[in-house]
Amino acid sequence: MDLTVGTFKPVETEPAKPKRRSRASSGGGRSPGGGGGKDDGSPGGGGGRQNFDKGPNDAEPSDKSRILTGFLLLVVLMTFGGLMGAYVVVATNKALEWRPFELPLQIWVSTILIAASSITYELGRRAVERRNTAGTRRWMVATTVLGGVFVASQLVVWLLLVNRGYYMRGNPYAGFFYILTAAHAIHVIGGIIALGAALLRSWNPSRSNSEQYYRATLATSVGWYWHFMGALWVALFLLLGFWK
Repeated sequence: MDLTVGTFKPVETEPAKPKRRSRASSGGGRSPGGGGGKDDGSPGGGGGRQNFDKGPNDAEPSDKSRILTGFLLLVVLMTFGGLMGAYVVVATNKALEWRPFELPLQIWVSTILIAASSITYELGRRAVERRNTAGTRRWMVATTVLGGVFVASQLVVWLLLVNRGYYMRGNPYAGFFYILTAAHAIHVIGGIIALGAALLRSWNPSRSNSEQYYRATLATSVGWYWHFMGALWVALFLLLGFWK
């Protein structure tokens, strides 16, 4: 009996492909709209809330304007504090040359103007924070106009007093009035220049969070100065009008 022994041929099998792990089942992955996302304050953010955090490609914002404004306000406070202190001392001594006079009605108009400018500026600052470009333009321009009209009203007051014969020479009260109001008007003009810079900076919509942060910071710093000028005028008005 003839037995034939067959040869064994190995069968080639394809290597098993590794199973791909789904992204949904992996714990480290984040879906585009998942709860692990971070609200970066962009207009289309998931939280619907605007903030001024620094984005991944934004530059680091600077707060130098606040520091500079704080230092400037300290200098202004010391300057006017010294002048007002000297006024109180001279008024208390009741020297023979001290001849106070009734303030013209235009002083009340000036007070109303600068008080209104503080209100319009605050509305403009809030518009900057809300990224309301149209509101920013409207209220900032209104504040600039009111500030300019306030300075013009001061010129009218000085002309009225000169026509009535009140000069700095020979009357310390008149001298203090001209010096205090003129120094205040100069500082208001400086505030108008700063206000113009803030207005131009916020004239167009912001393109980044850092730019928006800078605009809001600048508006806040200029607001400190502008409101301080308003409060200072009220103090001068009460001092010159009722402390004689």
